[in-house]
Formats: sequence, structure tokens, C-alpha cells
Amino acid sequence: MNRPPLTPLTRPARLRPGAKVAVVAPSGPVPGERLDAGLEILRGWDLDPVVLPHARDQHPGFWYLAGTDQDRARDLTEAWCDPSVSAVICARGGYGAQRMVDLLDWTAIRAAGPKIFVGYSDVTALHEAFAVRTGLATLHGPMVGAATFLKDAPTQESLRATLFEPESVRTLGLDTARTMVPGRARGITLGGCVSLLAADLGTPSARPSARGGLLLIEDVGEEDYRLDRILTQLLRSGWLDGVSGIALGSWAECGPYEQVRAVLLDRLGGLGVPVVEELGFGHSETALTMPLGVAAVLDAEARTLTLDEPALR
Repeated sequence: MNRPPLTPLTRPARLRPGAKVAVVAPSGPVPGERLDAGLEILRGWDLDPVVLPHARDQHPGFWYLAGTDQDRARDLTEAWCDPSVSAVICARGGYGAQRMVDLLDWTAIRAAGPKIFVGYSDVTALHEAFAVRTGLATLHGPMVGAATFLKDAPTQESLRATLFEPESVRTLGLDTARTMVPGRARGITLGGCVSLLAADLGTPSARPSARGGLLLIEDVGEEDYRLDRILTQLLRSGWLDGVSGIALGSWAECGPYEQVRAVLLDRLGGLGVPVVEELGFGHSETALTMPLGVAAVLDAEARTLTLDEPALR
């Protein structure tokens, strides 16, 4: 099937000093002390963070969820529809976004207009939903209660610069980046946790394909054979047909990297598109903020991703 290529999504406005940002927990519970430490970092940026009522909850029956599906969805909907809120930042990942994504009031969210949305890991399901249901560009970036955000200065600075001075971070990539498959490609950024992208297939929030896209993927805790299965599913479904280029992030707790790399090269190397590895995003010691839904150029020889426009207006 010849599916249409991706097109750029609507970019929200950058933040200004004093902006109000809402913190939500759409997936797993976040330790209170980590959340508090992250809020202090945001306050140090002259932001006004507000924690939604259920962000500190623990589901009464399932230890891996932060509150009930209905409460987590209500928090995110209310945060987005509050006209005084300029950005919504997730507290952590884990698991649970898929359980609540269809409970969000997408009609109200669309009516509220574009805002900044930040998160990664399990939040991939929400990035895809915002792209499909609202046409909004989002930020694959660190979360308020994530350990990397709390301890790594470059991770913090990447998010801060993207939020306030997006023109200063148009070219992305760490020194760790290497060329896996040479070439240069233009496309629209999309992606996140590859296991979540595969799990999204067939759901109301799934895109028909990544055609015309620059796919940014990473994951955590998936052994090499499971990554093989995930990538094979994306290949067999036709979802990767027409992808323009691929940038690989971190593969924390997925086993020895050379084994993981062999799977990635075997499954992705035959697509005939440039591939860069270890670009510097995901569950890594330093995690760059990567805009999703924007036009960019992936240069495998230079090992960089360069945005056509700043991530935010």
C-alpha cells in the first residue's frame, strides 16, 4: 500500500520566564523525593510548576501505575485545558500510558490549542496520540522525576535551551554518535521507545506508516531477541516502508551493546537509508531533548540531526 508521507506538525510557542507548567504522571508512580527535586530544578529556571492532584498517587491494586486510569487521564486533560498552563511535563515513564490514552478528552484538548508536551519512554504512546489526534509537535525529553534529569547537567541544559532558546539547539547529537549506514536524508522526526511503537500498531493512535520520516528509536530492558521481534514486526507490517532515515539512541539494560548492534544492523541495514547510532537520547546518562514532528536532516557522515526550524516558535 502506498501510504502518504509524513508532514510537519504544528509547533507550540516557546516558554517565557514565569511560565506555568503542569506536571502529570500518566504512567508509573514517581518517588516523592525525586519529584520534589525535579520541581526545584524547574523553579530554578524561573518556571512555575504545578503538580496535578493525582501525580503523586499509587494505584490501589497495581503497583506499577500512578493512580487509576481515569484519574491519570483527567489530570492530563485538565492540565492541557487550563488556559494558564503553557507546558505539560511528565513526571516519569514506566507503564500505563496506553491504558489511559483513549480516556483523554481529545476534543477538548484540540480545542485548547497547542502547548508544549514533554516526556519519553512509556510516554511514546502519548507522543503518537498527540501527533495523530491533534497534529501537534512534541518533545521527546527528560521527565521531572527521572534520575537522569536530576543528576546530569547536559540533560538539563538540553531541555532548558529547547524550552526557552530553541534556535540555539538546531543541530543535535553527542560525540558518542557513529555512522552505522552512511548517507544523508531529509524527513519529519518521529519515534521514541521502539517497543511502544510496535505495541501501538492497530490502535486508534497508530500512524499508517513512517513513510517520509526520520525515525528516532531507543529502548530499555529489551533483550536482543525481543528487539529482533519488535523490529521484525515493524518491518512485516509495512510500517517502516518509505522511512527516510533512522537515528538510534540508547539501549540501556538490553544486553551487551555489540549484540544489540548486530540486531539493529541486521534488521535496519537493509532498508537502504542512512542510520546513525548512539546519537544521545533515551535512557542514557545524557539524554538530549529531541523534537518530534519537525522537518530535519539526518547526516550519517556528520553524525548529526539538524532541524529546519527551531523546535518551538
